[in-house]
Amino acid sequence: MSKATNYTARLPDANGFIQYPQNEHDIWQELYSRQLVNLPGRACQAYIDGLDRLALPNDRIPQLNEIDAVLQQTTGWKTAAVPALISFGKFFELLANKSFPVATFIRSREELDYLQEPDIFHEVFGHCPLLTNPSFAHFSHLYGKLGLAASKQERVFLARLYWFTVEFGVISGNNNDLSIYGGGILSSPGETEFVMGDEPEIRPFDLVDVMRTPYRIDIMQPIYYAISDICELDKIAEMDIMGAVNKAKQLGLFEATYPAKVG
Repeated sequence: MSKATNYTARLPDANGFIQYPQNEHDIWQELYSRQLVNLPGRACQAYIDGLDRLALPNDRIPQLNEIDAVLQQTTGWKTAAVPALISFGKFFELLANKSFPVATFIRSREELDYLQEPDIFHEVFGHCPLLTNPSFAHFSHLYGKLGLAASKQERVFLARLYWFTVEFGVISGNNNDLSIYGGGILSSPGETEFVMGDEPEIRPFDLVDVMRTPYRIDIMQPIYYAISDICELDKIAEMDIMGAVNKAKQLGLFEATYPAKVG
C-alpha cells in the first residue's frame, strides 16, 4: 500500500520483458535456495503443490508472463506489474479483477531475512503458488471486491483480515501440527523459523478478533491466527465480513502485545 519506499520498480519494455541486473538475479537465487531448505515441514501442502505447478526458476527472477501462464490455466488469475507501493484503492481494484499486484523490484542484500514492503520475491514466491489453489484464489477475489466497495475507515479493518490470513496466516491441523500459508512468512527466511518457535502466540481464527488485533509491519509478529485447513478460507468468504467490520469498530481494538515503535 502507499507510503514512502526505498525501492524503485523496474519497468517492462514494449514486449513486457523486464531486464534485471545479475546481482538481483543472485539475490533471487539466494532467497530461493534458502527457502527451499526452510519450507519442507513448515509450508502447507497447498502451497507446496502450487510451487510445483509454477516451477519457478531458481537461478533468475522470473518474468511475469511465465507466472500468468500457470495462474490463468488453474484459477483464472494473472499478475500485474506495479510500482513499489500502490494505494489501497488500486490494490482492491486489482484483486477484484483477479489481478495480483507484483512490485517489480527485489530487496537488497541487507534486508534478506525480513522486508517491510513487498518485493517480487515476496509476491511471486510468497503468494503466487497459493493463487493456484481455488480456495485461496476465491478468498482473494472476494476480498478485493469487498475492499473496493468499502469506506476508508472500513478498509483499515479489512487490512487486518488480510494481514492475519494472506500475509501471516497459519494452519493448525491434526494434533495441532502447524503449517504456513501466509506469504509474508513464506517469503521471509527469518519469520519462517520464528513462527515455528515458542515465542509467538498462535490463536484460533475468529473473524472479529482478527479485525480487532493491531499489528506492526516492521517486527516479527507476536500473534498469528490459525485456520484448520486452507479450505476454511471458503467458509470465511461466506461469512458476513462487513458485518464483522462493524462489530469490530464498535468493540474497538485489543491492547497491543508489542512495544510502541520508537522514532
